[in-house]
Amino acid sequence: MRVVLWHGYLLGGTGSNVYTRQLAREWARAGHDVVVLSQEAHPEAYDLGSAATVRPDVGGFLPVFVLDRYEGFHDVRRVPDCSRAELDAWVDANAAAVRAQLPADLVFANHVLLGGPVGQASGAPFAVKAHGSELEYAIRGNAELATWGADALAGAVATFVGSYHIRRVVEEVCGHVACVHEVPPGVDIEEWLPKARDAALASLLEQAAADPPNPGNANERLADDGNEERLRTFLAGDAPVVVYFGKLIPQKGVHILLEALAGLDASAVVVGFGPERAALEAQAASLGVRALFTGPLEHRHLRHLLALADACVVPSVFPEAFGMVAAEAAAAGCPPIVALHSGLAEVAAGLEEEYPAALRELAGFPTGDALALRDRLARLLALPDADCETVRASARRAAEERWSWAGIARRLLDLAG
Repeated sequence: MRVVLWHGYLLGGTGSNVYTRQLAREWARAGHDVVVLSQEAHPEAYDLGSAATVRPDVGGFLPVFVLDRYEGFHDVRRVPDCSRAELDAWVDANAAAVRAQLPADLVFANHVLLGGPVGQASGAPFAVKAHGSELEYAIRGNAELATWGADALAGAVATFVGSYHIRRVVEEVCGHVACVHEVPPGVDIEEWLPKARDAALASLLEQAAADPPNPGNANERLADDGNEERLRTFLAGDAPVVVYFGKLIPQKGVHILLEALAGLDASAVVVGFGPERAALEAQAASLGVRALFTGPLEHRHLRHLLALADACVVPSVFPEAFGMVAAEAAAAGCPPIVALHSGLAEVAAGLEEEYPAALRELAGFPTGDALALRDRLARLLALPDADCETVRASARRAAEERWSWAGIARRLLDLAG
């Protein structure tokens, strides 16, 4: 097949960006003719297999769901803060770039808005992947945007959602949509692998040593300066290690994790950037939690950090389309503990099916309940070695059987017809 894979943003960092590049790689590996349209200035930095890349000319304007900084754009605004004329012009520019790549068997567009309208305007058969961010942060509560999204989805050959939760959100926000298929995102089971702790630590320190300088940690998008020595010192010894990685914003629930760790004999590595970092560091200190904040790390670091960690906690209090962090941790053999809501609960259910019956409760905890999370962590970290190895192997098996990218990519094309 020839597939035009449209994504309006970058190829690194957030979930939909990773989703796009992984699909491109797997479809290209499977022998399909793939071209990726995105705003990534450096696509060569990512493994896209043999997929071609195009960067549509959309000027300096970028409509987004959550405000952030984007290289090369001087006018970045939330979708609800843009006029319809501005959004129409942006869609037209992207659709023209898609049409230049036709004919194609399928245009695969990310996000209900603005991917749905781009696919619709291309004139080719198109499918839409709803990621959740556009639904919750842009469309919900905005009747005009909801109608626009519904109209676009009505013309799609398929609408894909990553979980039953997002299927429900699509219905709530856009009304009934035909041809909706639940296909979870995938995890790169070749990249995220179990590894002996000493070997994982050595690899992590090697990657940290290769980080660019960040004097005074002035650039929040870079890893903290001196992380190699900081990690070496912090991870010395035998204390259990709990990892969080993601944005440092209230919706991600990092404060709940810190509350849960108070009084436990465990260390926390908190990976990410965001406006709550200083407050979270202060909270950890006030609770007596031994925590290392590293700034953002890349997959080249995280796959080793998770392989050596004893648990990865996903304490989000806001609905999540899927638990990608948890799936990646599971693939690395690091048992995830997730808040039991939205797409995270579905990841927990997949883990529970693989865990021994007596240990299934360790996969999740009631949302926002720090005491329950403390209980799960205490029980997991106190497991005998044999049970610990069983949980780690079971988590890896769940990732292999449910969330490998090769299987996910194949299912998407099969369902799109």
